[in-house]
Amino acid sequence: MNIRCLIIDDEPLAQRVIERYAENVPFLEIIQKCNNAVEAIDVLHNREVDLLFLDINMPRLSGIDFLKTLKHPPLVIVTTAYAEFAIQGYELDVVDYLMKPFAFDRFYKAIQKAEELMRGGEHRHSESKSVEKQEDTFIFIKSSKKTYKVNLAEILYIEALGDYVKIYTTDKMIVSYQSLKNIETLLQPNSFPRIHKSFIIALSRIDMIEGNHVKIKDRLIPIGTNFKTDFEKLIKSI
Repeated sequence: MNIRCLIIDDEPLAQRVIERYAENVPFLEIIQKCNNAVEAIDVLHNREVDLLFLDINMPRLSGIDFLKTLKHPPLVIVTTAYAEFAIQGYELDVVDYLMKPFAFDRFYKAIQKAEELMRGGEHRHSESKSVEKQEDTFIFIKSSKKTYKVNLAEILYIEALGDYVKIYTTDKMIVSYQSLKNIETLLQPNSFPRIHKSFIIALSRIDMIEGNHVKIKDRLIPIGTNFKTDFEKLIKSI
């Protein structure tokens, strides 16, 4: 099975790196290179493409905005020098993202993910993601001028504070300027259920459920009336 690939990047050096790496993977076929997203639109209309290597920070039309315009996009591996774009990438359900400069082994790991999706017949816009797929992944959270890599397995719970959220992990607390709803889209609901208008919890981190509260570490977290039925169903299904 050959994977037909399209490179979209305004940096010639970045294009050459991907081409060179692809030469070492027998089933990868680079069908064309585009210097911007506008050029890529024409290619996608006329050629069959299985996988995009998509840069984010490009002139005229950013990679994220370009991806949003596609009704039935191919699989996408994001390539970027900016960690903050990873959050947007995961919201759009990309296969993986590569932080420039990236080594061949990291490139090949991303290719293996794409190959598994193609061989398994999975669709990149499936409405739910398996718990197994989430367990070994992470998200990036921007806080002030820093961007933190947060392993999902280390999250305890997340609390909304107006326009901010507090993300409590096993070893730290991160304050981020974004909504709880935005964070919710990054997480698998069966592993990270929302149990209150102001709280998302890690199901695996529950120590005890008593009445209308969940205990995680030393924190009692309320279960909201509007969320209680769904939460009880989730607990009973385990």
